[in-house]
Amino acid sequence: MDESKILTPKEMAEKAIAKMNERITDEIFIIIQNDRELMRDYLYAVQENGLRSVNTTIGKEVKDSYGLTNADEREGNPKCTLIQSHQIFLK
Repeated sequence: MDESKILTPKEMAEKAIAKMNERITDEIFIIIQNDRELMRDYLYAVQENGLRSVNTTIGKEVKDSYGLTNADEREGNPKCTLIQSHQIFLK
């Protein structure tokens, strides 16, 4: 899409949603990290099930809940400190 083109409201919405889909997993982990109860539950789950299992399960649930598809790349610089990278999703 040409960056200088004036977008229609639909195109603007699609563009914003696509950007959110790229970082939705990071946003979910930020919610967990910033919520005392969720963070407590997360730490307990990690203790019981292992970090990789918990984080992978959360990522898959995000994908399934929003009906997303994996992109061919991962985000390697998330804002959340609970993860080192996350899958980028497409609609």
